[in-house]
Amino acid sequence: MKYVLITGGVVSGLGKGVTASSIGVGLQACGLRVTSIKIDPYLNTDAGTMSPFEHGEVFVLDDGGEVDLDLGNYERFLDVTLTKDNNVTTGKIYQSVLDKERKGDYLGKTVQVTFVITDHLSTFVCMKKVTNNNKFMSFSLLCGSQVVPHITDAIKDRIEAVALIPVDGKEGPADVCVIELGGTVGDIESMPFIEALRQLSFSVGKDNFCLIHVSLIPVLGVVGEQKTKPTQHSVRELRALGLTPHLLACRSAQPLLDNTKMKLSQFCHVEAANILNIHDVPNIWHIPLLLRNQNAHHSILKQLNLLSIATPPDLEAWSRRAETFDNLTDSVRIAMVGKYVGLTDSYLSVVKALLHACIACSLKPSIDWIAASDLEDDPAQSAPEAYAAAWKSLRNAECVLVPGGFGDRGVSGMVLAAKYARENNVPYLGICLGMQISVIEYARSVLGLEKANSNEFDDKTPDPVVIFMPEGSRTHMGSTMRLGSRRTLFQTPDCVTSKLYCNPYYVDERHRHRYEVNPDVIGVLEEAGLKFVGKDETGKRMEVLELPSHPFYVGVQFHPEFKSRPGKPSALFLGLILAARGKLEAYLTRHQNGS
Repeated sequence: MKYVLITGGVVSGLGKGVTASSIGVGLQACGLRVTSIKIDPYLNTDAGTMSPFEHGEVFVLDDGGEVDLDLGNYERFLDVTLTKDNNVTTGKIYQSVLDKERKGDYLGKTVQVTFVITDHLSTFVCMKKVTNNNKFMSFSLLCGSQVVPHITDAIKDRIEAVALIPVDGKEGPADVCVIELGGTVGDIESMPFIEALRQLSFSVGKDNFCLIHVSLIPVLGVVGEQKTKPTQHSVRELRALGLTPHLLACRSAQPLLDNTKMKLSQFCHVEAANILNIHDVPNIWHIPLLLRNQNAHHSILKQLNLLSIATPPDLEAWSRRAETFDNLTDSVRIAMVGKYVGLTDSYLSVVKALLHACIACSLKPSIDWIAASDLEDDPAQSAPEAYAAAWKSLRNAECVLVPGGFGDRGVSGMVLAAKYARENNVPYLGICLGMQISVIEYARSVLGLEKANSNEFDDKTPDPVVIFMPEGSRTHMGSTMRLGSRRTLFQTPDCVTSKLYCNPYYVDERHRHRYEVNPDVIGVLEEAGLKFVGKDETGKRMEVLELPSHPFYVGVQFHPEFKSRPGKPSALFLGLILAARGKLEAYLTRHQNGS
């Protein structure tokens, strides 16, 4: 197995995930099979219980893994299907070591979880040494040595095992595993991983390991000069930890100057030809092309001794995609009514799915981010400007999308958005919570059940149209939802959703929820005109609803955005955009006729 390690320096948020994905695309374009691993140094076992405001969306995999959003980038760019094991966290590593300790695998040995001494700790140690002779120094070195045999061995074993898992639908392991180490070099929590990766690079040999360090080249406003010192310090720290980068991927606003590259080469001990520049581009689909144009693939293949089996990179499809998007002039206005609109990464996969669908329709997405709480009655008095702006955006939108979420904040605003879309024939797509919102709104407005609600928001409601799933846990939050790929059976081929999926008997989509539409109210809702056209394999769990009298009013319990790909947009997102432009009927007729 060949390994490409992506590390980051200076600051977080430089786009290591997109860089790792783009490098994978370049290697795929050379005829190689690629898999990916994301290492997250936090103690959480997975991303499932973390706030979207802190880490962005929780991406869900086929096997039910709740993982970092970067794995979504990997799947979209590389068109692979990853597993929960492809996301390695400190929590998983420590838990596996503790499980082994309980089974007696380390019988007779001391298993102690502490940090390897870093430069930061060394400073602290030296201060203590002055006042406490050598006692504290000896204690620290002892603790530092004990983390290595157990934690680092577990990390190496996990990486080597996961790298062998096929993710592209073919048999046998991939040719190259791209590993992204989260955080920045120097973070204390990532030190065990740095040490494990240093050991891995030594054990697999120099022809099987390539290190690419992503760093920032800032420009100070007053001076106007590209500054290399932050990258120099970052590389120096990385080398002090035993890892020397083979390539530098330098993030900057503008292309790097030649003298900047020469300075980086001289002081970072990296060949000038291996200093890559990832400057700002109109859209991220240019990144694989940017790297190709700088012969990044050649440098990586040379380091991994793969030049003899690789082919020239074929990125024609990426070139067309990037150029098509750059040349689009017409746009479609989409109202995104959600809870976490303050951080757009909270809905990253939804945004990407909208982009894929819009490109297929030769449109640019113009998303109006509407905080659901701003549509409610209270802001009309407390924040009238926000209230007026929210409603103006909703009324000007060509379609409405209510994505998933948890908790009762903003629910009333979402209900109002669903009502507005239903009553004004505006195309509407409700995902997960968005589907449940449409059921609540319909029960209140059409059935006259004014107190209809979800048990999630009101556990004493007399009309619970959305209930807690019987198999769910009320005491543990992590990995206790209905997760991963589940089958939805269409109840009739004569519905919009089935037609958009090209009339299959069933579809497999990814789920993440612990509440469902109450089966006891299905009959009365359908009598009133709301149709549940997709159900699970038991026939008792509602998966898809439609309003036949509406141009496009669809709610789905699953998350179609997680399987959308560039060039292969999600059927439901495509339907929403087509309906927004009044082209849905023509599209369905054309495809029903096989054209």
